[in-house]
Amino acid sequence: MFKREFWVKYFPADLRNRKVVEFLELKQGNMSVAEYAAKFESLSAFSPYYNTPDAEYDKCVKFESGLRPEVKHLI
Repeated sequence: MFKREFWVKYFPADLRNRKVVEFLELKQGNMSVAEYAAKFESLSAFSPYYNTPDAEYDKCVKFESGLRPEVKHLI
């Protein structure tokens, strides 16, 4: 209950929605894998679907799909 009220008060819906879109469009680009992983984790907090135990596989797929091809090839 506290967490929900905190989010509503300090993170307006439009900001949360922009963060969800930023997460969904996130690609590694010029970031290192560590930087990409940190940004991925911080932005995933705004996407409720990816924060459930049932979505763990989908979260992994999303992470891998955002990696650069030469890195993804190694996985």
